[in-house]
Amino acid sequence: MRQRLAFLAAALWWGSLTALGAWIVPLLFTYLPTPALAGGMAAKLFTSQTWVTLVCGLCLLLFLRLNQPRALVVPRSPAIILIVPGMLLALLVEFAVAPRIVLRENLRLWHSLGSGMFLLQWLCATGTVWVLSGQRARAQV
Repeated sequence: MRQRLAFLAAALWWGSLTALGAWIVPLLFTYLPTPALAGGMAAKLFTSQTWVTLVCGLCLLLFLRLNQPRALVVPRSPAIILIVPGMLLALLVEFAVAPRIVLRENLRLWHSLGSGMFLLQWLCATGTVWVLSGQRARAQV
């Protein structure tokens, strides 16, 4: 049961990042009347995504920890190597990069850095789903 919940949390994390980055934000810039309006809305959505990432990441860490024997101090799932950096990237984008974008401080640099960090976060989520789906397949055999 916990393994399924962990997989669902990873899928939610990956799906929300994918929908936001590949579909929703591009649509905002296509259909809203001004780039400033689209950018403001996108910023609010990225803030919400940060919280989705943190909640999903904490759930994943909890579910993966509960699957380990009590004697172990640190979970041994390879997904941990992807979950923690993904959560840290979300926090960095939210609290270090986004404020500089809002202030329009060297906008090209900070926007590029934020986009790259979002991509890295998406890769962490993708890797987590990949690892957990492989663990589920091995457990069912």
